[in-house]
Amino acid sequence: MEVRYLHTMVRVKDLEKSIAFYELLGLKETRRKDSEGGRFTLVFMAPPGQPDCPVELTYNWDGDEGLPSDSRHFGHLAYEVENIYEMCAHLQANGVTINRPPRDGHMAFVRSPDNISVELLQKGGSLAPAEPWASMENTGHW
Repeated sequence: MEVRYLHTMVRVKDLEKSIAFYELLGLKETRRKDSEGGRFTLVFMAPPGQPDCPVELTYNWDGDEGLPSDSRHFGHLAYEVENIYEMCAHLQANGVTINRPPRDGHMAFVRSPDNISVELLQKGGSLAPAEPWASMENTGHW
């Protein structure tokens, strides 16, 4: 029996804020569907050259008060990055809190505007520990 990964879906409260967050990670919109009858928008975003690995942002036009205040039960999205320090500096410079800094040069966690936990993993081997990351404390949940 063949199985193929399709996508991961997360519900979002503010579509534009969420799109901007995933763009900071380097993802690009690959597909969009607006449903007048269902009153929702689906936006699929994927890393460049990886259209088969999208995250689906589901936005309900009439609001979504059912969204939990802490989406930790979802688990997390994970993305491999070329340079974890550069990515974390880029995200931080754009107002994203680094919840679990890459102290080990290998792994960091951030959260989307909808409280979705996102793991960032260094491509290949870990980078040598470097400041300010090596001594930075955790912030909030990850």
